[in-house]
Order: sequence, then C-alpha cells, then structure tokens
Amino acid sequence: QVQLVESGGGLVQAGGSLRLSCAASGRTASNFHMGWFRQGPGKEREFVAQIRRSDGSTYYLDSVKGRFTISKDNAKNTVSLQMNSLKPEDTAVYYCVALSRWWPPQYDYWGQGTQVTVSS
Repeated sequence: QVQLVESGGGLVQAGGSLRLSCAASGRTASNFHMGWFRQGPGKEREFVAQIRRSDGSTYYLDSVKGRFTISKDNAKNTVSLQMNSLKPEDTAVYYCVALSRWWPPQYDYWGQGTQVTVSS
C-alpha cells in the first residue's frame, strides 16, 4: 500500500505561480513512477504530467507544456509540480498519482487532492 499526501494548493491571480508537492509513503513507494491529474469544476479528471522513476523522463498535457514542470526527489519520495503563468482554466483539484507502469500508464494509488484556484 502507498499513501500520497498533496500540499501547496491555494488561491492565486492569473499569471501567478504555485508549487504543489506530494509525499509518498509506504513500503514500496520508491518503486513507482509519479504523476499529477486535475479535475476542474464540471469537468472530467484529466492527466497533467508524469515523471519516470528511473531517469526522470517527463510527459505533459499539451496545454501546460512550457508552464508546468514536474520534478521528483527519489531520496525523499516526493514529487512536485511547479506551475507558472497560471490561467483561470487551470482552476481544479489537483491529484497526485503513483504509476506501476509507465506506458501504457497504470495508475495504482491516488492522493486526496489539493485545490488550486486561479482568479482572473
């Protein structure tokens, strides 16, 4: 079992920045690739970014490329999402996810989510 706890959400004006963090714990937490999803109001949950455990390769949703950066600290079992140039459409609950398979992705564990609100 892996537990994921997100932090760092909040309210920010358009054009601003936020940094989300996710701490993974559990006996096998270090074996997983990590990622982020989000779910905006009235929308389906969507993929945002993921990072590979072994070499740090990344993959992003097209609409966040160049604005968001996912990173990880294997020693601490944490993953972060640096979000710059935020837009109102980035408003969502952001979820940390642990993947047991990179491609096709298999999402095994989810955090409880953290709210990000971007005001115009």
